[in-house]
Amino acid sequence: MKFRLITYNIHRAIGLDRRFRLDRIVEILVDHDADIVLLQEVDEGVPRTRRMNLAKVLAEELAYPYYALGHNVSLRKGRYGNATLSRYPIVRERNIDLTVAERKRRGCQHTTVELGAGVDAGRRLEIFNLHLGLGARERQRQAGMLARSREIVTLEAGTPCLLGGDFNDWRSLLRAFFVEGLGYHCATDRETDSGAHPIRTYPSFSPRGALDRIYYRGGLRLISVNRCRHQIARIASDHLPVMAVFEL
Repeated sequence: MKFRLITYNIHRAIGLDRRFRLDRIVEILVDHDADIVLLQEVDEGVPRTRRMNLAKVLAEELAYPYYALGHNVSLRKGRYGNATLSRYPIVRERNIDLTVAERKRRGCQHTTVELGAGVDAGRRLEIFNLHLGLGARERQRQAGMLARSREIVTLEAGTPCLLGGDFNDWRSLLRAFFVEGLGYHCATDRETDSGAHPIRTYPSFSPRGALDRIYYRGGLRLISVNRCRHQIARIASDHLPVMAVFEL
């Protein structure tokens, strides 16, 4: 079976024009029609975004029957984190703390999604939706924390698994760790004769950094991957979304 996945740091639906416009995020996600949506910087109960639960509102607006929100940062009023929306049942959800020392709180949301119907019914996909820190050493430590987590350690090598989100990995320093060390493939690399070139997604109006990535392993085959070229996406957030189609 095939499914479409999108990862998108929505910047709380506050665009580069500093306006809170959830309708722009909705328009972009409707246009790409993914089966599974990984979102970062998703508010719940925060005044700047009208105290909305953005994950719940987006799930309702986009008709996703299943969603999960993992909180990373608590504010004076409200909190925010990563959210996963799905057309398939989310049968398990947990938030993995990736906070390093006194740095800003970071996390990885782990969800187990039950895919398919008929002969495909009951097949499960493990999804890790993460947002790593701004410092290179911080990100290296966070990658190690994730690799040592019970959720990763207990996965069998053949289990279908996706890691996606905002890696903040400007210089692709973590690529070897995930690819050579943990046996993942990088869906967001474009292979050319001169080597692998990651898809650039930041800043959205003129992308120079490949911050948003998708890694996969365990019986998944990449069919296609593309960066969003929707004109409204250049202002709706400071990141561009990335879409990938996989076959299980």
